[in-house]
Amino acid sequence: MATVTESPAPRRAAAAVRRPSGSGAPGPGSRPSGPERDTRVKRTLYVVGGTLAALVFLVPLVVAFVRAGQPGDVIVAAPDDRFFDLSWVNFQAVIDQPEVWRGILNSAIVSVSTAVLTAVLATLAGYGFARFPFRGRTVLFGLVLVTLMIPFQAILTPLYLQMNVMGLTDSLLGLVLFYTTVNLPFGIFVMRNTFAAVPAELEDSAHVDGAGTLRILVSVLRPLVVPGTATAALYAFLASWTEFLGALTFLTDSSLYTLPVSLVNLQQGAYGQVNFGLLAAGSVIAMIPCVILYVALQRYYVAGLASGSVKG
Repeated sequence: MATVTESPAPRRAAAAVRRPSGSGAPGPGSRPSGPERDTRVKRTLYVVGGTLAALVFLVPLVVAFVRAGQPGDVIVAAPDDRFFDLSWVNFQAVIDQPEVWRGILNSAIVSVSTAVLTAVLATLAGYGFARFPFRGRTVLFGLVLVTLMIPFQAILTPLYLQMNVMGLTDSLLGLVLFYTTVNLPFGIFVMRNTFAAVPAELEDSAHVDGAGTLRILVSVLRPLVVPGTATAALYAFLASWTEFLGALTFLTDSSLYTLPVSLVNLQQGAYGQVNFGLLAAGSVIAMIPCVILYVALQRYYVAGLASGSVKG
């Protein structure tokens, strides 16, 4: 008698029908799928990269604060058990000096004035380059960009001679004009790209409503270009607050010294010895306004630098 054998294919199909369908989530011992694994890898790389970047910026700040709290002999010596014996002696010695407070006031006047003047002039120039077609506009904007490649130290002597003829040496106003001239090309570059990224249809609508050019710039475009303006102002403030060579060259009156020049005069000891403790404490004091201002305007600064990266 012939025996009829059942094919294994129907049995596998029946088993597949009887198998309960899960929710699609991987089991306890299963590996994550491709997209989920890629997401985990990207997240891990992002955390590791962000941590390393934060350490690059935070470690020098921590070392500066630690060094500012050490005596001068500990700073110049090899690390030993006194490395973390910190005190406020250096900070107290710097704060007790009247020339330091005078330098802080002079630096504040010069830096704030430079930031405001640079932001205003860069906004007007950037708007002109972005919106008004005139002959030679591309060439002129290219010349502005070329000036970014020339360090002001290379033209410091002719600048001093010119300012001396104009009577602007030994003057905070002359120093403000000097810093504004140096920082203006970068501000124009940022503001031109910022205005180029704003749709021109907004200005057309304002023109239809009867608004003039100045009204459009102040009322319509100003809220949209705040990141670029903040970037130009912040860059000018930081550059003028920490600048040393220009202030040392154009100022000879000790009552007009800015903070960097005042700190250099303060840390010089007898026989040309350098008091590194006072210098470190003064550097930390000079660093505080820069850190606070950058953190406060960071979102505007990043957005301003990224403006025009796609268009313009």
